[in-house]
Amino acid sequence: MQCPTCQNTDSRVLESRSADSGKSVRRRRECLNCSFRFTTYERVESMPVSVIKKDGSRELFDKQKLFTGISRACEKTNFSSEAIINFVDGIESQIVQDSNKDIKSSQIGELILKNLRKENEVAYIRYASVYRKFNGVKDFISTLESLKGSSKNQLASIF
Repeated sequence: MQCPTCQNTDSRVLESRSADSGKSVRRRRECLNCSFRFTTYERVESMPVSVIKKDGSRELFDKQKLFTGISRACEKTNFSSEAIINFVDGIESQIVQDSNKDIKSSQIGELILKNLRKENEVAYIRYASVYRKFNGVKDFISTLESLKGSSKNQLASIF
């Protein structure tokens, strides 16, 4: 590891600890040439995941886009911002683990819906209304009816 001050490549590790919930290792180092102390992080290198859009175009997976969409669906619900971050991290982990580095946007959408359905019915309906492009009240009612059969909680009466 190269020292940030003198560019010397000889350093010794003073301390190592887990960081980013075990996804990386934080190391405190000391340069053997100038005694400058600095911090480095070691992570597993991962290949970027490409998302195949409906029109066939490709773009790199963007966790921020995922976070933005889910945050909008979860507005004014009992989902805390920390819970949303954990939810997004879980979705990202599933995408990275299950993917062969190419994944269709429709697969991501269905994965989000499957997980949101378990977590929060209101967020599920909101996300589904945008993702599935609801055209009217009938689309909402049919989605609510599908939830009614599998819901642990009793849904409010529509009429």
